[in-house]
Amino acid sequence: MSTTHFGFESVDEKDKARRVRGVFDSVASKYDVMNDLMSGGLHRAWKAYTVMVANLHEGSQVLDIAGGTGDLALAFAKKVGRTGRVVHTDINEAMLRTGRNRLIDAGVVLPTLVCDAEKLPFPDAHFDVVSVAFGLRNMTHKDAALAEMCRVLKPGGKLLVLEFSKVAKPLSKIYDWYSFNVLPQVGKLIAGDAESYRYLAESIRMHPGQEELKALMQQVGFGHVDYHNMTGGVVALHVGIKC
Repeated sequence: MSTTHFGFESVDEKDKARRVRGVFDSVASKYDVMNDLMSGGLHRAWKAYTVMVANLHEGSQVLDIAGGTGDLALAFAKKVGRTGRVVHTDINEAMLRTGRNRLIDAGVVLPTLVCDAEKLPFPDAHFDVVSVAFGLRNMTHKDAALAEMCRVLKPGGKLLVLEFSKVAKPLSKIYDWYSFNVLPQVGKLIAGDAESYRYLAESIRMHPGQEELKALMQQVGFGHVDYHNMTGGVVALHVGIKC
C-alpha cells in the first residue's frame, strides 16, 4: 500500500482524493466568503497579479485547473475576447457547479469540465496558458499533475501556479498561531466546518516551499521557472515556461 499525506495524517494514496473531495463538498457554498475572511480580501490582489502576469491577449487559449468558483476563469475570459477560450475545470463537482453558476450570473458561459489534473483529457500543445490557483497542494501526485500541465501547453506556453507557500521567518510564529487557532474557529462559525480549515492549515505546511516547487517544475520539463512571493511568502506565484 502506497501512502501520502492528508494534512499531517498519513493515508492510503487511493483515499486522499476522496477525503479532499469531502473537504470541498463541505465548504463549496461558503468558499468565496471564507476566502475574503481568511485573507482579509488579499486573495483578490493575488489573483489580479496572476492575471497580469498571464499577459493574455485576444484569441488566447487558457486552461484553468482547480478553477473552483470561477474567479480566475472570469478574469481570464475578459482578456481573451470572443476569439479566445477559457476552459474551466475542477475535480470537485460541487465547487465546479458553484463556479459555473457564478459565471452564468455574470453573463459568461465557458466550457466547464470535471477532470483530474493528473490525467488531463486534452491533446498535446493545446493551450497558451495553464493556471492552477490554490489547488496543487491538494493533488496526490504533484509531479504527474505538473507534467500533464506541461504536456498540454504549446511550446513557449506559460504555467501559473498560485499557491500558499513558506512564509518569511519573522512572520512564522504569528502565522502559525492564526492558522491553527483562529482559522478553524472562523471556519466553524461561517462554514460550520472547523476540520476542513484545520486540514487547510496542515496542507499548507506539507506543500513544497518556493525553491522545492521551482525544482519540481524544472524536473517535469519547464525550461524556465521563476516565482514571485506575495505577502511575505504567505503566497507565491510560480511561473513556468515550456521551452
